[in-house]
Amino acid sequence: MHTDPNCIFCKIAAGQIPARKVYEDDELIAFHDIAPWAPVHILIVPREHIGSMQEVTEAQQALLGRMMVLSTRLMRELGVTNGYRHVINTGADGGQEVGHLHLHVMGGPRPWNKG
Repeated sequence: MHTDPNCIFCKIAAGQIPARKVYEDDELIAFHDIAPWAPVHILIVPREHIGSMQEVTEAQQALLGRMMVLSTRLMRELGVTNGYRHVINTGADGGQEVGHLHLHVMGGPRPWNKG
């Protein structure tokens, strides 16, 4: 599995930087966003370093599916019952701030107020 020693999300996945984790397994880690845009705002991040959606191939198809299914489970476990939003920013023009693929899942009242 490819990782980037300079990537903050790779460091979080490796346990080198603390995070408020809500889930982890061999492929994925999920944690609360440090600058939330909603009452519940988590990131689901592959442990493998994938720079963005632009780098995704058919080889990651199952991984992306797992991310989406996991998001539903985690929102339910975190008490979000009235809907939530999925966002994957891609590239600089798409608003991606960290160069590692990640899925934002935001729930609670009006999670779109900031963006």
